[in-house]
Amino acid sequence: MLIKIGFDIELGVTAPTALIYMLRVHPSRAADIQAGESFTISPPLATDHYTDAFSNHCARVHVPFGVSRVRLRNEAVVFDTGWPDPVSPAAIEHAPADLPVETLQFLLPSRYCEVDSELLQFAWGKFGGVPPGWQRVQAICDFVHGHLRFDYQSARATRTALEGYRERTGVCRDFTHLAITLCRCMNIPARYVTGYLGDIGVAPVPYPMDFSAWFEVYLGDRWHTFDARHNIPRIGRVVIARGRDAADVPITMVFGVNTLERFEVMTDEVLPVAA
Repeated sequence: MLIKIGFDIELGVTAPTALIYMLRVHPSRAADIQAGESFTISPPLATDHYTDAFSNHCARVHVPFGVSRVRLRNEAVVFDTGWPDPVSPAAIEHAPADLPVETLQFLLPSRYCEVDSELLQFAWGKFGGVPPGWQRVQAICDFVHGHLRFDYQSARATRTALEGYRERTGVCRDFTHLAITLCRCMNIPARYVTGYLGDIGVAPVPYPMDFSAWFEVYLGDRWHTFDARHNIPRIGRVVIARGRDAADVPITMVFGVNTLERFEVMTDEVLPVAA
């Protein structure tokens, strides 16, 4: 299948400043992009492109004196298999001593994932008796999915996994942070993913499209996709960035006073044209 993705984001800024964005499709999906991305910055501004420690495509925009608004737009068509997230019930869990060293950073506490908190004891009490591996991670997703209430009105950029656990509400990033933290408490490497996830194969939701957050865990010999917010295999995920938590993958970050003036996201299946 083909999926049309894109966004239109406008920020009011106080110049001079710098703006960092992570808005391009992740390099791991570059081969799936049909005819490239149509990325524009208005007004045209000098931009430095770079790759961060997690292999994400990032950019720094130089905003000079006299510029009060920066508009970022993009459109692309991405090929996708149309298959739901793979399910691998036989995927095994590794002891920390046996994990690939590059996965170890995803066991540690991070900005929004307080592994060294009351959640550590809770996780072992709640999931210690669940068979290790895929079944244990799914049990964590089941718990988080039932424990938190999804509510856009309660969204808060500073909410941590522990606060989400206590407040029992949040948006997709809060579901993801709590699930990641509980996995790490159980010595299962877990990393944060942000990207596009449209209403493909499911009933449309009654609120505006947004970027989505889910997570990946290392089981067996590879990373596997899990989603505590939806808690079912979904179709059409398009990764933008991966990191330890949301702090590593900000969609935009401005070094100074700024306001969000426009925010529109598009993720739609491209339907075949009738003959």
